Amino acid sequence: MPLSPRVPDLAALDLLLTVIELGSLGRAAAAHGISQPSASSRISYLEKLVGMPVLERTTLGSRPTRAGSLIAEWARGVVRAAEQLDAGIDTLRAERDSHLRVAASQTIAEYLFPAWLMKLRATAPGTAIALESGNSVEVAKEVLDNKAAIGFIEGPQNFRGLQSHVVAHDHLIVVVAPTHRWARRGSVTLTELAETPLIQRETGSGTRNWFEHAVSRKLTGWKPEVALELSSTTAIKTAAASDVGPAVLSSLAVAAEIAAGTLVSPKVTDLELERTLRAVWPTGQRLTGPARELYTIARAG
Repeated sequence: MPLSPRVPDLAALDLLLTVIELGSLGRAAAAHGISQPSASSRISYLEKLVGMPVLERTTLGSRPTRAGSLIAEWARGVVRAAEQLDAGIDTLRAERDSHLRVAASQTIAEYLFPAWLMKLRATAPGTAIALESGNSVEVAKEVLDNKAAIGFIEGPQNFRGLQSHVVAHDHLIVVVAPTHRWARRGSVTLTELAETPLIQRETGSGTRNWFEHAVSRKLTGWKPEVALELSSTTAIKTAAASDVGPAVLSSLAVAAEIAAGTLVSPKVTDLELERTLRAVWPTGQRLTGPARELYTIARAG
């Protein structure tokens, strides 16, 4: 869905935040490396887009209007997300000549790694990182083949030749469309869940392996049924929201959809779906340099 043409651009929002922080349009212009007339023009265009003043100009400086304060509060999350996007793009650009190669399963790569990367850049600004994402089996292979110095996986299995250490915890949850009978009921039993074909990731996915492992421990001899197999979390969320069937995903991956009401998470009785997220690297080796820094950041959350 395209954005409204009335949405201000990132440069204008970032400038507004700096004006509010410094209390002066001139000082904000200098901080952004532009002239004061250019900064004034940028703010004027922002005001034209939103249809109201965002700053009050006085002889003592500039301060936000009520509307400006609200817009600034909303803009902070947008600018922060843009900074994470910028950090992620820098990682991709550095792939060919990086100092550290990292492999991470999809949930970790999409929902945790950007924040870890921001912290690593703050403590080690000269570190360039290349990230390769895939399922947990693919991540393990990248590390075993020495294509990545450290990996982050979601699956429950251990891999020969790799040591693993817990860095975080996560919950798997069942998600369905708001029109699904489980959404109306608010809960689902373990037996009913186990008998229902689900939308799943491909074989080797940490999320799928962990869920199947958890159910198998409760129901001896259980054989999973797959309604639809998709290779990305985004595709699974779209299918579940369209009421193709239930899915089991990380709570990190569906937080926005649950908040928006496009997906509903019924409570599962008699099944614990908390899982551990682990860092892996070759057995007998010690992490050093940026790999050690990244591991420390991941453990600290």
